[in-house]
Amino acid sequence: MPQDEAVIGCTGKLLIGTRGSAGPGEILVRVRGGLETFLAWSDAPLSAGATVLVIESRGCREVGVIEWVDPLDALGEDTADAD
Repeated sequence: MPQDEAVIGCTGKLLIGTRGSAGPGEILVRVRGGLETFLAWSDAPLSAGATVLVIESRGCREVGVIEWVDPLDALGEDTADAD
């Protein structure tokens, strides 16, 4: 199965939540200048709407994901005051 290296490291939103080992969800990812959907697998169930990070390509438009929180979001409005 050919792997899709371009999608690794991209973030996206889950359109359909994952069910851990019970089954995949579906992710919408901005990649190659457009939006693409992939089947998304995770170790633990993740809810629809969650932001996730693609950590592996499983080939055939399937990816492994983990929940993702942008570290810059933790800075919040403090960065606007830094100027």
